[in-house]
Amino acid sequence: MNEWLNYHHLLYFWTVARTGSVTAASEELRLAPSTISGQIHQLEDVFEQKLFRRSGRSLVLTEFGQVVFRYADEIFNIGRELMNFVQGRAVGGPLRLHVGVTEVVPKLVVRKLLEPVIAMDEEVHLIISEGHTDELVADLVRHHLDIAITDAPVGPESAVRTFNHLLTESGIGIFGTPELADGVRDGFPQSLDEAPFLLPTSNSVVRRILEQWFDSLGIYPKLVGEFQDAAQLKTYGESGLGLFPAPLLVAEEIEAQYLVERVGAAEGVREKFYAVSIEKKERNPAVIALLGHD
Repeated sequence: MNEWLNYHHLLYFWTVARTGSVTAASEELRLAPSTISGQIHQLEDVFEQKLFRRSGRSLVLTEFGQVVFRYADEIFNIGRELMNFVQGRAVGGPLRLHVGVTEVVPKLVVRKLLEPVIAMDEEVHLIISEGHTDELVADLVRHHLDIAITDAPVGPESAVRTFNHLLTESGIGIFGTPELADGVRDGFPQSLDEAPFLLPTSNSVVRRILEQWFDSLGIYPKLVGEFQDAAQLKTYGESGLGLFPAPLLVAEEIEAQYLVERVGAAEGVREKFYAVSIEKKERNPAVIALLGHD
């Protein structure tokens, strides 16, 4: 007996057994019935046993054929599961997208960036995790994440080769409660000098570029709070503890959600948001939708 199994022959057998006839299998496989019949006979020669027997005009699986069909069914179901995995789909479920996000990226921005994924015709199961950039890169390498969203590209100093995709960029606005906003609106931005301010921690890109903007204008706000998490920063801003920066990309959402007002914009200051991957060519359709290209 030949110990090498021809999986094309097994597929033809499986399709005939599943559809109930050579004619139905030929329509599904787009092959001539004679081709399918001939290759099933070759498979029987390899097994040295019959897979089908005639019952009137119908083909019926032999006892041996029933056992082979169960194996074939399992083989091709596993094949479908493999393709689901390659394409980012959960086995037997919707398309899966696990996104890692650095804490400094505002949640409202993440939601806006994910709009193309949410708008897909196909159902998508979203999983969102937070962490430092180096942690997210490590999770990408371990295939625990499909993509990471950061406020800066991963540099060449990383031990892992990464691909940085610019998703969008936004101007920076200064926001505050109506009372704080009224006090600094006139004479903006010089009016920010010595005004109470909440800023991201020093490891964030927006903190560094804002401090450069303050220095260029000779403005020295009073720093009353520093936050790793962008959502916490806005929550304390909502309480009136201080003015705070946020992307103009989601200005309307911030004003509505936190009941604050925009004082003005930090002219010339831009914040960028990146998707970081370790795959040069993405296969997951949800990642492709996020990146905006195929």
